[in-house]
Amino acid sequence: MVPIKPRISVEYAENATIVTFTDEKILEERDIQALQDSIMSVIEQADHINMILDFCNVNFLSSAVLGLLIRISKKVYERQGQLKLCKINPKIYEIFKITRLTNIFDIYSDLKSAAESLSASD
Repeated sequence: MVPIKPRISVEYAENATIVTFTDEKILEERDIQALQDSIMSVIEQADHINMILDFCNVNFLSSAVLGLLIRISKKVYERQGQLKLCKINPKIYEIFKITRLTNIFDIYSDLKSAAESLSASD
């Protein structure tokens, strides 16, 4: 069986690493595991990392993705970095509110706001 390649793009900006999910749906456990492997690899390449996760393309995700986000957050903070989320679909944002993840994650409506929040806190 051919391993599933996660569909993310990684861009290195001046003050952040921007990871954009390119899939509309993040539902399958194997896809989530592959995403975790890829994103953790990006995090481990730096001693200090500020990361923005861009959800602009995501319309559906499983609850397992929420666990992945918590693991990513822990890893980023272990490296004295910051994690910001942006462009979350309103229906998905409701899940964040219901599960109180809006209290854990810094969520922005757009990439520019997320990046500027990193500048302000560095």
